[in-house]
Amino acid sequence: MPSRQLVLISPPAAPPLRPGAVALMLVICLSWGFNQVAIKLALPEIPPMAQATLRAFVALPVLLVAGWVRGVRFFRADGTLLPGLLAGFLFGIEFVLIYRGLQLTTASRGVVFLYTAPFFVALGSNQLLGERLRPTQWAGLALSFAGVALAIGVPQPNVDARVLLGDLMLVGGGALWGATTVIAKGSRLRFAAPEKALAYQVAVSIPILELSAWLAGEKISHFPGHLAVSLVIYQGIWVVGITFTLWFALVQTYSASRLSAFTFITPLFGIVASHLILHEPLTAPFGAAAVLVIAGLYLVNKPEVAKVAV
Repeated sequence: MPSRQLVLISPPAAPPLRPGAVALMLVICLSWGFNQVAIKLALPEIPPMAQATLRAFVALPVLLVAGWVRGVRFFRADGTLLPGLLAGFLFGIEFVLIYRGLQLTTASRGVVFLYTAPFFVALGSNQLLGERLRPTQWAGLALSFAGVALAIGVPQPNVDARVLLGDLMLVGGGALWGATTVIAKGSRLRFAAPEKALAYQVAVSIPILELSAWLAGEKISHFPGHLAVSLVIYQGIWVVGITFTLWFALVQTYSASRLSAFTFITPLFGIVASHLILHEPLTAPFGAAAVLVIAGLYLVNKPEVAKVAV
């Protein structure tokens, strides 16, 4: 019997982003930017790993029902099992790092460091999927990163080793997010329905998150209030069940590197939400950072000019 191997498939050239895809990405980025704030707001009543586990339990039925309505055959043998399990494992570890990291650092710092993911996507897509980035696109990534870094502002006196550990955990979460994106783009998951691709990840992540909650000794001493429950429902139904499904649908159609680079706008939404809701201070360089991010996004998504022989 031949051995089963995970084979990355070089996909055909992806089309440029269309206006509808750009609009969807704006909605997704706004939702993801607020997500870190939602996690922080619920932490006083629901510990991080318990919160991540509950979110997964809420999201999985949404994905299954949505797939059932669309006629998705979740249990059909289509070569997605191995990459699906691998993506699910990375997905679970990713959210262990994200939720634990947000317990240590601020939401504004967390959202910025999490969105280092596009660099890992660009590197993986370049090396494994054959998605070659032009010099202007690399420059756009650099400008966007500079803008995101500038949005954080100068280091503050209360940034100690504990906060820096949280920052590093969020960078690790971004790296794993990038890895799952590359797997979804370059394996048989590319041809699976978005609901099935994401259901693999959510389902496999549940025991990982439950184990992490048990190892951390987390307990919920009383039934959480309406706000905390609503925030977990928001994370499960809207963020995971809907926006993540939209994200994977876009990844299956468009360039993974371009889409991931577009998500650089998410930290700006996250910083604004952190300031308005959590009262985290905004830094003076924020306006300049926004200009850098927008300029970087333009360079990353600028269509290549075809050369005409004369």
